[in-house]
Amino acid sequence: MMAPVMMRAMLVMVPDVADRAALDPLPAGFEVAAYAPGSVPELGAAELLVPDFLDHGRLAEALAGAGSLRILQTFSAGVDWLLPYVPPGVTVASASVVHAASVAEWVLAAILADLKELSRWVVAQRAHRWGDGGADLANLQGAIVLIAGHGAIGAAVEARLAPFGAEVVRVARRARPGTHATEELPELLPAADVVVVLVPLTAATRGLFDATLLARMRDGALLVNAGRGPVVDQEALLAELRSGRLRAALDVVDPEPLPAGDPLWDAPGLLITPHVAGSTRGYVRRGFAHLRAQLQRLADGQELADVVRDGY
Repeated sequence: MMAPVMMRAMLVMVPDVADRAALDPLPAGFEVAAYAPGSVPELGAAELLVPDFLDHGRLAEALAGAGSLRILQTFSAGVDWLLPYVPPGVTVASASVVHAASVAEWVLAAILADLKELSRWVVAQRAHRWGDGGADLANLQGAIVLIAGHGAIGAAVEARLAPFGAEVVRVARRARPGTHATEELPELLPAADVVVVLVPLTAATRGLFDATLLARMRDGALLVNAGRGPVVDQEALLAELRSGRLRAALDVVDPEPLPAGDPLWDAPGLLITPHVAGSTRGYVRRGFAHLRAQLQRLADGQELADVVRDGY
């Protein structure tokens, strides 16, 4: 009787951090090797790499000699930072599901902070002054919230808006039942009280929310950007903020970090946070759990989830 043919295990290269214990138990047919975060991993025979802990220079150096590499699995939702370095024929998979809940919570917090004017009460508290009454505060109940980029994170935002009684307008790259196409934004924006921007950064979306599109937003509307900074024309947004016509909450800007002298810091009606919406405790552990699920898909002969096509 012939001995069974043993197939070589797929080598998976991951950052050497404590949370990689979430990979256990590893599906059959895979072997894991670890690299020190920030170092240049020697990929050798590695077929899958998690590159999130590499700066651009080290990433480019590592991928230059990645002869066996087949898959890049990120722990991030966005992949614009990675795509310029991807060798031909290598599949990229993102991890929107890892950040869906945390980004959605930030979006909801930003909307509520604006509608309830929390910044005004913080200023009054620091001045030991009892602030003006809140008779003119806005409600989320009954508000129309347009979500531009209705994927996994957009769906998580919608789920968290539901108990508040807001009406959600879904917009995605392509139209589908119940969801509008991006090309329809000029007609949809005038009715929205809140516009949530979650679209990824691609050649097609860079500057998508330009002066013309921002001008289509209704007076007094709120723009919330938790996607990528360059999707919004900051000069055009700054002009709208200074006029008092729009308000905004930005977790992403262009460039990052935002220079200390940038006029955006002092714009009225603006909340800025330093790209922290997805940076919650446990996200790396969730990333490794997602990687394990991806390996199980490969073991079962299934396609990877969240494969990036055309920059998405």
